[in-house]
Amino acid sequence: MYEILITNDDGYESEGLHALIEVLRPLAHVTVVAPANEKSACGHSLTLSHPLSFVGVDDDFYKLEDGTPSDCVYLALHSLFEGEKPDLVISGINKGSNMGEDITYSGTAAGAMEGVLHGVPSIAVSQVMDFEKPLPDFSLAAKTAAALARKVFEGSFPLPPRQFLNVNVPPDIPDAPMEVTYAGYRHYGNDAHLHRNPRGKEYYWLGLHPLAFSPREGKALPSDFEAIERGIVSVSPIQLDMSAYDSMQRLQEWIG
Repeated sequence: MYEILITNDDGYESEGLHALIEVLRPLAHVTVVAPANEKSACGHSLTLSHPLSFVGVDDDFYKLEDGTPSDCVYLALHSLFEGEKPDLVISGINKGSNMGEDITYSGTAAGAMEGVLHGVPSIAVSQVMDFEKPLPDFSLAAKTAAALARKVFEGSFPLPPRQFLNVNVPPDIPDAPMEVTYAGYRHYGNDAHLHRNPRGKEYYWLGLHPLAFSPREGKALPSDFEAIERGIVSVSPIQLDMSAYDSMQRLQEWIG
């Protein structure tokens, strides 16, 4: 039987996580290790300053006290899979998009990053949504994750080592095709809200950025943002090698 390790960054009680678990259990034996609390935008961080503990939630379902998605995958592979790696790591279903440079912030993407660092095919799945509307049912995102898992089990993972699939699912539609995309160019603001507690002490609450973007010049394929705007599931191959190869000669000339 195939083995799938699931994690997320919205916490072990997240509706998206449970939708993913439900759709994958008929396909494989599923082990879940998720953060005990929401860890959105934690990036690819590991916890090195204090110990971590698995807490059983259900059969083969654990929450990791004060752990990040990277912690969850790292420790699960070390502790729960004795001598054998799972066939697939899936991180999600995230409540909200992870497109463009948001991938660098994303705990959801980081769960998949940690998987491929250890040689396990990995997929990050995010549900694009309007946070002012009720939660979606995650059915299209779950169906997409199951379809990709089946393709992995039917053959081989299509990417070389240290690359993972980053999937974003459009909102408010029951069905959509998948399209290969690149990570778009995200526009960022600086949205920080100043407040004061009852004793007058100032604090800041970071706000959400609108999904504003630009296409990258000279790209034949659409960006993830463009696919979502057209109501298409975006599937982007993401690599962990961030070296700017095109700039190396210019840098060498600059430093002499």
